[in-house]
Amino acid sequence: MRLIGISGTNGAGKDTLAHWLQDNQGWQFVSVSDILRAELGRRNLPIERKYLRSLSTELRKEKGLGVLVDLSVRQWDNQFSGLIISSIRNPGEADRIHELGGKVVWVDADPKIRYERIMGRRRGTEDTKTFEQFMAEEQAEMEGTGDPASLDMLAVKQKADIFIQNDTETTEQFIKLASSALKELMTASK
Repeated sequence: MRLIGISGTNGAGKDTLAHWLQDNQGWQFVSVSDILRAELGRRNLPIERKYLRSLSTELRKEKGLGVLVDLSVRQWDNQFSGLIISSIRNPGEADRIHELGGKVVWVDADPKIRYERIMGRRRGTEDTKTFEQFMAEEQAEMEGTGDPASLDMLAVKQKADIFIQNDTETTEQFIKLASSALKELMTASK
């Protein structure tokens, strides 16, 4: 199985990249965030970042640091060219991607650009924050709490294989940039 784990800051373009790989390269896309949102729904909890963080930490403590990657891999259908797992947020998940022979891609963008993108998509209460709240939540996710099961995006970034800076103005510009950054990976994976 060919495998790419996508990580990065909120609003940087992780899902946009994953959808492009799915729609244009024949890869299957599984979002860790969607797995967590579905579980919050089953538990009748609000779909908010603090609950997403708490649930992901709970699952890692109960079932291991790579549990969200493993849950995603279980959804893989071998009719696809490979599997993209988006929203890798713990270094144990990056390690699991590597153990399975995959690569981790880090996507980032200027914070103000990312905030504007998120406010533009209006996906419910998780995307109705002030810029200050947005940055405070990001800070909490970037620096781990010291608990190995918590979010630690800086540690994931340190484990990334490919870096894409998405300060582009259009999706088309981003896809061109990402396609170039992933060209070697896509060619080597075939």
